[in-house]
Amino acid sequence: MRPAGSRVAPGEEVPLDDLFSVEGKSVLVTGGSRGIGLMIARGFAERGARVYVSSRNAEACDTVAGELSKAGNCFSLPADLSTQDGVLGLAREMSEREPALDVLVNNAGANWGEPYEQFPESGWDKVMTLNVKSIFFLTRELTPALRNAASPDSPSRVINIGSIDGLKVPGLETYAYSASKAAVHHLTRVLAGKLAPDDITVNAIAPGPFESKMMAATLAAAGDAIARTNPRKRIGVPDDMAGVAVFLASKASAYITGAVIPVDGGISTTL
Repeated sequence: MRPAGSRVAPGEEVPLDDLFSVEGKSVLVTGGSRGIGLMIARGFAERGARVYVSSRNAEACDTVAGELSKAGNCFSLPADLSTQDGVLGLAREMSEREPALDVLVNNAGANWGEPYEQFPESGWDKVMTLNVKSIFFLTRELTPALRNAASPDSPSRVINIGSIDGLKVPGLETYAYSASKAAVHHLTRVLAGKLAPDDITVNAIAPGPFESKMMAATLAAAGDAIARTNPRKRIGVPDDMAGVAVFLASKASAYITGAVIPVDGGISTTL
C-alpha cells in the first residue's frame, strides 16, 4: 500500500485499495457515541484510522472507545459542544493529541419537535447552537491542525452531517432542525471556498432515515411505512453511512469540495 499522502506521478494508476484507504489518518467524530456518529466512527476504526469519539456523555464515550478499540485505534474525548467552553476545550485537547488532524466529522446535533404555535425559543436556540454554531467554531479552532496535516496531494477533510430535512420540507414540525440543517449545507459551501487554498476540503452528508436515537420514535411509529415509500424500499444501514464518510476522507474524493451528498435511498432526489 502506498504511504498516505504520497505523490502520484502523471499517468500513474492508483491501486484501488490506496484510492479508498484511510489507514493511518487521524479522525475526530463529534457525537460519535451513538447513531450516525457511531456508524462513521466504526467505519473509520475498522479501516485503520486513528479515531477520536466525542460526546457530552463521558461514560458513553468511554464505552464506545473501548468497543471500537477491539477493531482499531479509538480514543474517548468527551465534550459538551452546546457551550463555547466545550468547543474550545475539545479543540485544545484534540490539538494536543493530534497537532496534525486529517479528518474532522462534525456530527453532534440536536432536534426539537413542537407545534408551530407552541415552539419555544429555548428549543430553537438549543438546536441552532449545537447544529450550526458549534460546527463553525470547532472547525475554526481546529483549522491550524487541519492545515498541519494537509498537502496538495492529500488534503485534510471536514465532513459536516446535514440532513435531507435541509433539502426538502419535512413532514414533522421540526422547524429549527430543518432550518439548521439547511444552514449546515450552505455553511459547508462557504467554508469550502474559504479553506480550499489551505488544501482542506469541506463536504456535507445529508442522511435520510437511519436507525438512531433521534429517529427512534419516528421509526417505531412509522418505520414500515417509511421503508415502503423509500425508492430503495428500506431504512439506511451502518455501511451506507460509513461508506460515504470513508469515501469523503479518502484520495478518491480529493477533488471534491463544497458538495452536499444525500444518503437517503433517493427520497430527496426522486420523490
